[in-house]
Amino acid sequence: MIQHLDEDHQEIGADAIPRQVRTERPVTGVKPMFALLLIPILAVGCYFALHSKNDKQVLASAETASQAVIIHAGLATKGDIGVFIDALGTVTPISTVNIYSQVSGKVVAIHYREGQTVQKGDPLIEIDPRPYLAQLQQVEGSLDHDLGVLKQAEIDLARYKDAFAEHAVAKQILDDQEQAVVQYQGTVKYDLGQVESARVQLSYCSIASPISGRVGLRLVDSGNLVASGVSNPLVVITQLQPITVVFNVSEDHLGDIRTQLRERTPLVVDAFDRSARIKVATGELLTFDNQIDTSTGTVRFRGAFTNRDLALFPNQFVNARLHVHSLKGVVLVVNAAIQRNGTQAFVFVVTSNHTISIRNVTEQSTDGNRTAVEGLDVGEQVALSSFDKLQDGTSVTVVQQADHASGLPTGSGL
Repeated sequence: MIQHLDEDHQEIGADAIPRQVRTERPVTGVKPMFALLLIPILAVGCYFALHSKNDKQVLASAETASQAVIIHAGLATKGDIGVFIDALGTVTPISTVNIYSQVSGKVVAIHYREGQTVQKGDPLIEIDPRPYLAQLQQVEGSLDHDLGVLKQAEIDLARYKDAFAEHAVAKQILDDQEQAVVQYQGTVKYDLGQVESARVQLSYCSIASPISGRVGLRLVDSGNLVASGVSNPLVVITQLQPITVVFNVSEDHLGDIRTQLRERTPLVVDAFDRSARIKVATGELLTFDNQIDTSTGTVRFRGAFTNRDLALFPNQFVNARLHVHSLKGVVLVVNAAIQRNGTQAFVFVVTSNHTISIRNVTEQSTDGNRTAVEGLDVGEQVALSSFDKLQDGTSVTVVQQADHASGLPTGSGL
């Protein structure tokens, strides 16, 4: 077997060279054709490679844009603003009169309606005057009697004087008559007092309004018996025009306010409703208390209001705002831009590369929807929405610019 393999090997080896020479063909046109086929393949590959790179860039840009937070923003502007002191206040009438009966008797007439506005001197209640007319007649009768007795004593005194001048009567008789006249004069004075007292009692039967104001609900009806000295009033009258608001201010502000008052500068007081959004009335600071309440560290202030439209009602709760002075040329931002972390106020500033920078600010004063702050420059943009998504360096997209005058974005609201 080995021999046959060698023979085969020798045979194959002997025929290898001639067979290879016989099977070779000329390859003159293969390389140009291969080059022509390779060019479009490379072009297609480059095309797809370039488009793949562009698609990656587009996807990256889209992903970056999708990560940007959409916000509304407002501009910090320059302007003037007032410095105000806010306090809780109570509408307090200048005069509140509780009218009681000063005589006892039956109510015969009611001359007012519930809730009516009355003027000073208008009749309110009529009490039966007949018993007091009778008392007046009695004391007037006593006065007339004693006046006659006094006149008679004075005539007798004149006679005794003439008789004494002629030595017709003793000096003792003349002296006794003089003292009798003095006694009768005292009796007449007493009678005059009784008459005046009876007239006063009679006047109490007709109750008139001591002030101009509004009458409350009716507390007594015609036919009821009233008595003097009871604790229940017959009618309550409250003065509404003008009216005042009493509010407490911290003693820390007392120095600034006293300075303005010493300069005779009228300080404006505005009264707002319970929500502190709607202005009810505008008045002027009238005065303040003469001592500080040590338990609260506050001073009571009183503001006067004309209350022509009767917008303020006695014992009404209001939010009082005292205008102390004004700040000129300060940086103003919309209130919604200011955030607080419990100890410090801050804003989210939109930088030039559309990222967020947290900036601490100091609030100086607030007026309506504007706040004066320190720590911002005029023209800087501050975020007005999406605060829970904002941090230092957050990319943002401003979709709406806030109108500084209204504090709301131009167009639709937030």
